[in-house]
Amino acid sequence: MSSLRAKINNVVVGRDTLNVELADGRVITAPLTWYPTLLQATAKQLRRWKPCGAGTGIHWPDLDYHLSVEGLLRGSPEAEGVTRRLLVDL
Repeated sequence: MSSLRAKINNVVVGRDTLNVELADGRVITAPLTWYPTLLQATAKQLRRWKPCGAGTGIHWPDLDYHLSVEGLLRGSPEAEGVTRRLLVDL
């Protein structure tokens, strides 16, 4: 299966890593420091994700943030200047 057709099966954001399980059995693990928007998000915001792009991307609605399987497989970090500043109720 090519990276363009790889589909998301599950996403788990840990303390230090982003783990993306693909439908074909591969697991992509990346350091969370590569994605500052995710790093500053709450656990609740991180748990609320859904597939997008016919399953080839991940969307976090509460963050208005997207990642693609293709970018994850390339090892691409969050682009400079993209980081969302999140407002958290204190």
